[in-house]
Amino acid sequence: MLVLLVSLAAAPPALSSAQSAVPADTSALQFHGFRAGAHLDQIQALLRRLGGGRLRCDHAKADRRVADCRGTLQDAELGGQVSLWISTIDSIAGVITISSVVAPRQLDRWRRDIEARYGRVKPRVQGAQSMMQWVSRGRMLRLTWRTERGARTASVSLVDGRVLDQWGRARVHPLRRTRKLPADSSRK
Repeated sequence: MLVLLVSLAAAPPALSSAQSAVPADTSALQFHGFRAGAHLDQIQALLRRLGGGRLRCDHAKADRRVADCRGTLQDAELGGQVSLWISTIDSIAGVITISSVVAPRQLDRWRRDIEARYGRVKPRVQGAQSMMQWVSRGRMLRLTWRTERGARTASVSLVDGRVLDQWGRARVHPLRRTRKLPADSSRK
């Protein structure tokens, strides 16, 4: 009997029918399967599954750990052809940008999909550009759009602040090369 009481006390509370109808989204911020913080191999595999081409990556001359990767994807759910730009550090995506010229209904769909997953936020307007931003656990998703010469361009940027912070700390405090002494050398 005591075991049963302990088990009941430790069990999570039952969910109401309203709570269980919509499961909570506990994943990292993502858009159409792309998420900052993912390994480049995972992104390339996703791109292949979606019918996209191979990413082309160029490594920085100053820091070979940093690479700039670009690619394109033709996807009806995204509204046609989109461009991908990915900035990686040690093959981990720090920043991903997905951009395209979009029809008004397509921008509305991107916005609805993001809001359904992460909640509504008020758009911010600066000149001809508007943006909406979501931040969670050191990551950011930003939907940006503007109209130029009659065409509306939209982009979704995904940023993993932890990846960027770790790289920044490594650049400010590079590993010091120290000579390691044998464990018992000080005792002799």
